[in-house]
Amino acid sequence: MAKIKTGELTGPALDWAVQEIEYQRMIAEGEHVKQWALDDHRAGASISPYSTDWLWGGQILEREGISIYRMTSDWSAAYIPSGAAQDGPTPLIAAMRAYVAFKRGNEVDVPEELM
Repeated sequence: MAKIKTGELTGPALDWAVQEIEYQRMIAEGEHVKQWALDDHRAGASISPYSTDWLWGGQILEREGISIYRMTSDWSAAYIPSGAAQDGPTPLIAAMRAYVAFKRGNEVDVPEELM
């Protein structure tokens, strides 16, 4: 695992961090998660496209109440009322960074092969 600043997460590393949070949320809420799915995820395989596909990331924005807004050339997202906010080149990247920042802080561990 390698430590990276949440505001620098992108691509598979960002999607992996979001998926890690989602699996932990599902387990905490009593949803069944197959062990092979967890094993594949933790090995850096089978990562869902949260930061590029509204079908995946949009559900989190809606469920969590993440606000997105346009900056000058980038987007910004805020996890209200926590104050966790992040920027990104797209609305989904900014929102997923804000989600990770709220749940994990300003630095996260991700598998090195995803960096």
